[in-house]
Amino acid sequence: MKENISGYDIIGDIHGYADELESLLQKMGYSKRDHVWTHPERKAIFVGDYIDRGPKIRETLYIIKSMVDAGQAFAIMGNHEYNALAYDYQLPNGKYLREHSSNKIHQHKETIEQFKNYRQEWADYLAWFKKLPIFLEMDGLRVVHACWDDKHIEYLKGLNSFPLTEELLVQAHAKDTKMWKVFEEVLKGKEIMLPEGHFFIDNCEVKRTECRSRWWLKTEGLTLKEYLFDAPDTVNDLQVSPEHQSNGYDIETIPVFFGHYWLNHAQPRPQAPNVYCLDYGVAGEGFLVAYRYYIGEPHSDDNFTF
Repeated sequence: MKENISGYDIIGDIHGYADELESLLQKMGYSKRDHVWTHPERKAIFVGDYIDRGPKIRETLYIIKSMVDAGQAFAIMGNHEYNALAYDYQLPNGKYLREHSSNKIHQHKETIEQFKNYRQEWADYLAWFKKLPIFLEMDGLRVVHACWDDKHIEYLKGLNSFPLTEELLVQAHAKDTKMWKVFEEVLKGKEIMLPEGHFFIDNCEVKRTECRSRWWLKTEGLTLKEYLFDAPDTVNDLQVSPEHQSNGYDIETIPVFFGHYWLNHAQPRPQAPNVYCLDYGVAGEGFLVAYRYYIGEPHSDDNFTF
């Protein structure tokens, strides 16, 4: 980077909680100038999921986009922005790329409600979502919304997926294709099908037979309970099956930062020495978290701010 900055403040999933975002920025030394939050020697990086759930989605998007437009921040796409694009895209047969079922409507409810009288503004933000990169790699760090998989990232680089065209959006929703798998896992994480007869009920009261995995872990010797999020107690002692074995995220490579997983630790901490999840459920009973990354300096648990 040519600019003389000391580092980046990487901020987890916001989900329309603008007040908490402004409090966090202020705590980290940012101040508002001409309606834009700035820092004299640092920039923010937002890991995606700016919309849905929270009470101030319009305000959140205004803060983030204004910072990006002014060169004070970077923002990547989250699965909620990706889903919003698909929810809005109508196919020639009249159906939508993301179905308007009761479950999907519920997921987008707050965004739909808060933008119902601001349709052009929402259209402008949807156009902006298409321009958001799906990952970042710079100054010794990596940022992605849900999962960094080297092969998937190389595929996206070859696909020239930025900005996201409507043609690519449609192609990426063709289930069980390579492109579908890459977009699903990078933006929504890797999932594993539970053994037959096992399931859990998610936060939306939906029965699930697939669980998100802690993809950064080496699976050798792990049980499903250790490797999966929300795994039911019935699989506590079951080993990760041979077809799902993985070496995880290389401990020797550069650090990766992401959101997505609604961690509920009382104190933010790394998931591995070079793996940092920054989603601590501000849209639930948690809090908004940032990691203060200093270029060229060692990492520290003291760099978490919330």
